[in-house]
Amino acid sequence: MDTTPTDALISQLDRLAGEFAAAIAPLDDEQAMRATQAQFLGKKGQVSAVMKELGKLPLADRPRVGEAANRVKDAIAAAVDARLAALADARRAADLARKVDLTLPARPVATGHLHLLTQVRFELVDIFAELGFAVAEGPQIETDWHTFEALAIPKDHPARDMQDTFYVADEIVLRTHTSPVQIRTMQAHPPPIRIVAPGVVYRRDDDATHSPMFSQIEGLVVDRGIRFSDLKGVLTHFANRFFGGSGGLDVRFRPSYFPFVEPGVEVDFTCAFCRGKGCRLCKGTGWIEIGGAGMVDPDVFAAVGIDSEVYTGFAFGMGIERMAMLRHNVSDIKLYYEGDLRFLRQF
Repeated sequence: MDTTPTDALISQLDRLAGEFAAAIAPLDDEQAMRATQAQFLGKKGQVSAVMKELGKLPLADRPRVGEAANRVKDAIAAAVDARLAALADARRAADLARKVDLTLPARPVATGHLHLLTQVRFELVDIFAELGFAVAEGPQIETDWHTFEALAIPKDHPARDMQDTFYVADEIVLRTHTSPVQIRTMQAHPPPIRIVAPGVVYRRDDDATHSPMFSQIEGLVVDRGIRFSDLKGVLTHFANRFFGGSGGLDVRFRPSYFPFVEPGVEVDFTCAFCRGKGCRLCKGTGWIEIGGAGMVDPDVFAAVGIDSEVYTGFAFGMGIERMAMLRHNVSDIKLYYEGDLRFLRQF
C-alpha cells in the first residue's frame, strides 16, 4: 500500500524520538543534554523542520501530524527527565559507596573578630575603668555652642582655625572632638565627675596620619581638690597598662595652648619600644607624643554652672587610631578603614 505524505511525516516524527533517545544515552551532564534537546526542539531543530511541511498537507490530515509532533515533544522531555534522574541516582550511589573516615576533624570554619580599633577602644575603657571612670556618650552632630563656645572658643577665636570643621548648618557641626560630651555631662550631673568619652569625630584633614573621620577618647575629672599631680598619676597608670605591662614608663608634660584648659600641656610617654633609649619610632628622642591635657579652664566651668572656686578638674584627650598605630606599628591610618582582610587578620 502506498505511503501518503501525512504518514511519511508522522513516521519521520516518530523516528526523531528514537534518535533523540539514542543521542542522549551516552551523555553525562545536563548542559550537553539541553544542547541536544535544542537541536531537536529548537526553532531551527529537526522537529521544527518537519513541521514546516505541515502546510502542504490536506486540512483534514493536519491534526494527526500535530498530535504526532506533541507526542514526540513529550517523549523527548520524558527522556531528558529520565536520563537526569538516572545520573542523579548514580552520583548519589557513588557518594554512599565512598568511604569516609569519621575520625577526621571537621573542616575549620572561618570566624570573625573585633576590628583592631574596637579592640583598642575596649581596652582603653577597661584601663580607665580600673581608676573609677565611667563611659559617657553624646551625639556626633552637635551644636556650635557645645562644640566651641562652651569650651571657651567663641566664634571669632583663632583656635577655630585649628579644628577644620564640617558645618551642617550655621549653628550645627559634625563634632571635631568628644569634648561636647564633657560639656553635656557637666550640665546634667553635679560633681564629682569622672568620665571617659570615646567616640567618632570629624575634621577636614587627610594624610597618612590623619583622616576626615577618626576616633578619640577623652577623660574628665571634676571634684574638690583635684590637682595637676592627679592628672599625671592617671596618665602614668594608663601608659604602663597600655604600653608597658610591667611598669617603668614615665609621662612628660610640655606647655601648650588649648582654650579649654589652663594650664594646657602636650603629653608625651616614654617610648615603650626602646624604654627611652631612642629608636626609629620615637625618632631618637625616647618620647612619644600622645595627646593634649590640662586643668579645666574656669571659663568652661562658668559655662556649665560649676563654681570654679569650689571645684577643680583636669581633662585629657588622645586619638584611638594613634594609640593603635603606636602599639602595633601601623604606618598609615587608612589601613584601618580599607577592609583589607590581610591587614585585619593580623590583629
